[in-house]
Parts: sequence; structure tokens; C-alpha cells
Amino acid sequence: MESNRVEAFSDGVFAIIITIMVLELKVPHGSDWAALQPVVPIFFNYVLSFVYLGIYWNNHHHLLKACGRVTGGVLWANLHLLFWLSLFPFVTAWLGENYASPARTFAAVPSALYGAVLLLASIAYLILQTTLINAQAEGCESQLALALGNDWKGKLSPILYAIAIASSFIHPWIAGGIYVLVALIWLVPDRRIERALLADR
Repeated sequence: MESNRVEAFSDGVFAIIITIMVLELKVPHGSDWAALQPVVPIFFNYVLSFVYLGIYWNNHHHLLKACGRVTGGVLWANLHLLFWLSLFPFVTAWLGENYASPARTFAAVPSALYGAVLLLASIAYLILQTTLINAQAEGCESQLALALGNDWKGKLSPILYAIAIASSFIHPWIAGGIYVLVALIWLVPDRRIERALLADR
């Protein structure tokens, strides 16, 4: 099977996830600036999740462009990733709603669950990478494997998410800072696969 169909299906799922997430932004009651105050933390949480989804979509696109062969295992690994990403609207809304409560602080359990979804999505992405490499005829010598190299970002991210989950029960703001930090690490363009594709052409 060619990767085009997998990419098209995945793009549709990404679009649906983002649409569901933006629908969670409720219109404030009132017409003054004060009415926006409860919505601000929910909005910033939405922005963070949107950035994460954008990072996954971007890297997912390059990942599939670099592979020449898609197997049944790849399809299931891709669905596994999309499953965890599909939980973003739920955990984003729950974390935002709890901050908007009278306590005006992130609650431990929603913060930890947000991190758990990020952790499991990052592991699912690593599984998809490994499955795609194994599906190629050249295996570890394939263009994709050589482009990814040691993938320090992919290996560091789950460790940081695990630290953030534990930090949620000590001080949720520390966890929030780690979630932002990981997003910033990945926001820096990673052109390893793109460079490999251009060299191949």
C-alpha cells in the first residue's frame, strides 16, 4: 500500500481533532473585558494543544513522505498514534475548565492526565517510527532511519512528560512549564527528513 492514503486519512483525523478542540472554547457571558477573564486560561491551553497537534501533523507528514512501503503493522501503529491524539480535546478542556474554577490554579489530576496523554502519544509516535523503518526493505539502512539518526528529541520527550506528570502532584505549574518547554523544543524546525528527501532527489 502507498503512504498517500494513510496520510490523507490521518490529515482528516487531525482536522477533526482541531475542530472539536476549538468548539470547546465557549462564548463568554457579558460584553466587557472582565467577561473574557475566565476564558483566558482555557484559550492558552487550547493554543498549547494546537501547537502540539501542529508539531505532530508536520512531523507525521514528513515521516510518511520518507517511507516507500506501508504494511498492516504501520496502519495499526498509525491508528494507535491517532487514538492518543484524539484525546487532546478532552484533556485540554478538562485542564482549562479546572483552572477557570474559583481556585485559579491547575488541578493536579487534570494536569497529570494531560501529561499522560502527551506521554502516550509520544511513545505511539516512536512506535510508528520504528514500525515504518522495519517496513522498509533496507530496514535500519533505509533513508528514513538514516534521516532520523539517534532522534534525541523523541527520546527526551517521554522522560520530560514523566517528570511533568509527577510534578503535577507537587506543583502543577512546574508540570505546565515542562509541557511548554517540550513544545518549544519541537517548535524549532527539524529538517532531518526534509534534507534527506532533497538529497535523494
